[in-house]
Amino acid sequence: MIIKTITCHEVYNHGASLQEYALIKYLEQLGHDAETIHYKPSYLSNHFKMDSVGHPFFKKNTIFRAVYLTLKLPKRLINLKRKKRFDAFSKQFIKSTENLYKTNEELKNNLPLADAYICGSDQIWNSYFENGKDPAFYLDFVPNEKLKLSYAASFAIDKLEDDIKGFVKEKVSRLNYISVRESSGKKILEDLGVSNVHQVLDPVFLLNPSDWKLLENKKIVEQDYIFIYDFDSNPLIKTMALNLKQKYGWKIITVNELINYADKNYFLNGPDVFLSLMKNAKFVIANSFHAVAFSIIFQKDFVVFNRMEKINTRMRDMLQSLNLEDLLILNSEMANSHKINTINYIEVENKLNKLITASKEYLDKALKVSYD
Repeated sequence: MIIKTITCHEVYNHGASLQEYALIKYLEQLGHDAETIHYKPSYLSNHFKMDSVGHPFFKKNTIFRAVYLTLKLPKRLINLKRKKRFDAFSKQFIKSTENLYKTNEELKNNLPLADAYICGSDQIWNSYFENGKDPAFYLDFVPNEKLKLSYAASFAIDKLEDDIKGFVKEKVSRLNYISVRESSGKKILEDLGVSNVHQVLDPVFLLNPSDWKLLENKKIVEQDYIFIYDFDSNPLIKTMALNLKQKYGWKIITVNELINYADKNYFLNGPDVFLSLMKNAKFVIANSFHAVAFSIIFQKDFVVFNRMEKINTRMRDMLQSLNLEDLLILNSEMANSHKINTINYIEVENKLNKLITASKEYLDKALKVSYD
C-alpha cells in the first residue's frame, strides 16, 4: 500500500523529527511504501531565516532593521550549523515527497497520490499554535473516497477554545479512523460528539529499542552525566541538576541553547546526537514529552517538570499510563527529596507492551480496510 503521512515537517526539533521518522519506518516494516508529505506552510518556515526581524520596534524603518540584522548576523551564522545537521538527518532518514506544498489548497490542487493518508503524530492539532487551525493537518485536502486516519494526533492541551470547536469537529469527523495520543485528546473529541476515538502511543514506541541504533551517534561523553532537556531554562531544574552534580560528581550535558550552566552544550547537533546523549545518560531531567518517551524506551532514570506553556497533558498522560506520576516534580521540596534509581522497569515494560500492542492493532485494522 502507498501511504502518505503529514506532520509538522522540518521544524528543527528533536522529538518532531524522530516521531516523523518512526511512523514512516514502522509502516515500511509492515511492508508499505510510506513517505511524509513535504508540507511547509509559511508559519512553519521561519526557522533560521537570516532576514527575519522578530521585534516589532525594529521593523519601523530600514535603519532600525539594518542595525537589528547586523547585530543578529554572527549568531545566526553559527546557528546555521544546527539547520544543516537537521537537514542532513532528514535527507538521510525521512523519506518525503519531491513536491513542496505550502497551503491546503496546493495539496488539493496537486494531490500527492496514495492509497491511504495519515495525519500525525505530535502536536498537529494543538490550537495554541497555527498548525492546530490548519485544515491540512486534518487531511482536509484528501478526497472523501480515500482512506484517511489520524495516528497519535495530539492537542497537547486539556480543552479547546469555543471558537475552534466547530472547525475541529467538522474536520475530524471526515476521518475514517481516529486516534489521539492523550486521554485528554480523546475526551476533547468525545465532548464534541466524535465517537470511536482510540488512544495510542506516540510513533517512537512502535519501533523496537534496537531499531534506534541505526540513527544513534557513537557514545559522545565518556564521563557519567546528567542530560538536561529544558525549553524554559527552569531555575528549579538548574538547582536540581547542580545538586546532583555536587553529590555524585556527574557532568551536566544539554542540547538547549540557553542552558548556560552545562559543562557541554550540543545545541548545534541533530537528532542522532540527541539519541546518543539520551541513551548514555546517567540521569535525565526534562520538560519535554519526547525526552520522557526516550527515557522510557532506553530505561533511563529520569524526572519530569511541567512546561510554562499550556502543553503539559502530553507528559502527564504518559506518566499516568505507566504509573510513574511520582516522577513529575512540582516544587523544590519534591526536587530535593527525589530518590534516584527507583523506577521498576519490569513493571513499566509490562504495561508499556500492552499499550504498544493496542497501538499496533489500531493501525493494522485501519490500514487493512482498503484491502477488503
